[in-house]
Order: sequence, then structure tokens, then C-alpha cells
Amino acid sequence: MAQIFVVHPENPQSRLLQQAGDLLAQGGLVAVPTDSSYAVVARLDDKDAAERLRRLRGLDERHHLTVLCRDLAEISHFAKVDNPQYRLLKLATPGPWTFILEATKEVPRRVSHPSRKTIGIRVPDHRVALALIDAVGSPLLSTTLIPQGETLPLNDAQEIVGRYQHDLAAIVDGGSCPFEPTTVIDLTSETPQVVRVGRGDPASLGLS
Repeated sequence: MAQIFVVHPENPQSRLLQQAGDLLAQGGLVAVPTDSSYAVVARLDDKDAAERLRRLRGLDERHHLTVLCRDLAEISHFAKVDNPQYRLLKLATPGPWTFILEATKEVPRRVSHPSRKTIGIRVPDHRVALALIDAVGSPLLSTTLIPQGETLPLNDAQEIVGRYQHDLAAIVDGGSCPFEPTTVIDLTSETPQVVRVGRGDPASLGLS
């Protein structure tokens, strides 16, 4: 049964997030609110985390998982970023965007795309998500919480409890959040490619 941690959305209680972080350290999956629906997260150094995240969502290994980072500086530790990419990332982060970039050697091979060696990178604009990363002390592996066979993500903690209480170690209830996934932009080619339109408006970054 998942533990439920009800936290203040703007000033989350560090004690509760530390408890959620402890469950992540024990190999658990945790649902957490972001600026674009809830996500499921795990520790990046957890050897089985990628497989369990994919199994929960019904995804194959070609689906990009995402590294949740605290800031722009942390991105360069996990992704290779050139000057044009950096300028776009600086404009967009933090926010409801996921960027596909070439992974560095700091990203475990089991986490990155098997043939392209790429990874999703994101800096959420949500205090609860960022505080959980702080509690763990390192970026987290994540995927948007979209139930198998559905297209819309979950944005209500109580619905997540009803659906996933036996699959998650914890649910961090920070209240309702937006009802859209992130906008996904592939930065691995010369021209950025919008892969999925979600909460982020590509026009705000000069993209169409």
C-alpha cells in the first residue's frame, strides 16, 4: 500500500519529502505533482527503476524516460548541450517542457534510448517536485503518469491512490495540478522538432 504524504504546494514540509525520499532510496516508485500533471519518479541510480517505470506505464524501451533536474546547470551533467541548445534551454526552463538530448556517460545505458543514446531532460516549475529532488540530493528518473491505454495524464492525488495504491511506494499529494503533459522537443537534429504539444506553447520558443 502506498504511503500518502499531503504537503503544502508552495511550502512543502521537508520532513514528509525526506520520508518520500527514503522510500525512493529503498527502490520505491513515487508519484509527485509537477507543473504539467503528476509524474512517477525513481532514483536514477536504481538499477531496476527504468524497467519498473516502463512496466507501470506499459512502455517499451524506445520510449524516452526523463531526468528531472533542479536547474540548467545540472542538465549539462546528463546531456550534451551546444550553444544554440543552451540558449533554447535557458529560455524554456524551468517550465512544462521535455527536451530530447544526447545523453552523457553519466546516464546509465539502461535508462537512455537503446539505439539513439538519447534521454529526456526537464526542469519542472513546481516547488514540490523540486523540493523532492533536493530531499534526495540528486536528479530523479521520471515519466508522466498516463495510465495504460489512455492519452491524458492524471492530475489528482486521490485518483492516483485509487488506481495505483498497490504499485507505488508513496504518493506526494500537493493538490491538483495542470491536466496536460509536457511539450516534448527533440534537440538532436539541426532544427528542433516538436514531438508532442502539451502545456508548453512552442510558439513562445519561436518554434512551430
